[in-house]
Amino acid sequence: MKEDIFELKQASIIYSLQRCQLFAGLPKNDLADIASFTDLKALERDSYLFREGEKCRGFFIIQKGGISVHRVNGIGKEQVIHIFRDGDSFGEGALAGDRGYPVDARAVEATQLLLVKKEEFIDLLGRRADLSLRMLASMAKHNRDLVGQIEDLTLRDVETRLANWLLKRCSDPASTQAFEIELSTTKQVLAAELGTVRATLSRTLARLRDEDVIEVQGKTITVSSPANLKALLQSRLE
Repeated sequence: MKEDIFELKQASIIYSLQRCQLFAGLPKNDLADIASFTDLKALERDSYLFREGEKCRGFFIIQKGGISVHRVNGIGKEQVIHIFRDGDSFGEGALAGDRGYPVDARAVEATQLLLVKKEEFIDLLGRRADLSLRMLASMAKHNRDLVGQIEDLTLRDVETRLANWLLKRCSDPASTQAFEIELSTTKQVLAAELGTVRATLSRTLARLRDEDVIEVQGKTITVSSPANLKALLQSRLE
């Protein structure tokens, strides 16, 4: 019975590793090796995964849920850097030094994730140059995402940021058919992700609704026409 539970746990970990871009395409034997030093973790909503400066235990891969990576300034205002979701990896950058995690990380909803342990993974990297290159590519992607977010926050207004956020979640941005987006978190969390406050987000949603760009029903946002939303976004960026 215990062996069956262990095998199911390992199979779940391997499946999640396969879904992560960092390990996509790796042979199953390699994934099994990584799974051997990977732990499953569960967090309730609003529980902290780690705090800024905390000793690095490893990096994380989300199985299901969402993690807000953020910093709090001197006056207590929280700035969301990114919200990671299913299949995303984060925390890789903290593996390289002894300064600990550079940010806070908190679950924005009930979350299941993997902890890939630091010491064992660094040892593996020393033996596998291909994995080192994958790590560099993953961290480069995180940097591009951060640069894009900085550009959004400094050069674009809230309506443009929201339109861009919605369009990225439409399966076919060229479609003229309505597309539903189900919010998995609160509007307060979405506002923080967009670098604004809930009241401003609510007003922005109302403006887009009045322009027949979207419909809002509870946690469901329906984009009337992704193609029209794309055209609106492009006009705002010109």
